[in-house]
Amino acid sequence: MARELPFPKDPVIEAYKKDVDRTLLRENLKLTVTQRFEKLMAMQRFAEEMRRAGKEARRKGGTLCE
Repeated sequence: MARELPFPKDPVIEAYKKDVDRTLLRENLKLTVTQRFEKLMAMQRFAEEMRRAGKEARRKGGTLCE
């Protein structure tokens, strides 16, 4: 017997689901809240360093791909 879904599937959500790597979501959910925050803070430090490097490269008139 087929199980009936409580809500109809949203076509927009279905379109985006094909591009979501659920294994990454599952792996992240295995971490503690503290570990997730540590990963987030590390990513923010990395992003800030990339912004700083981009500003420095523009200031020197160069490009990041030299």
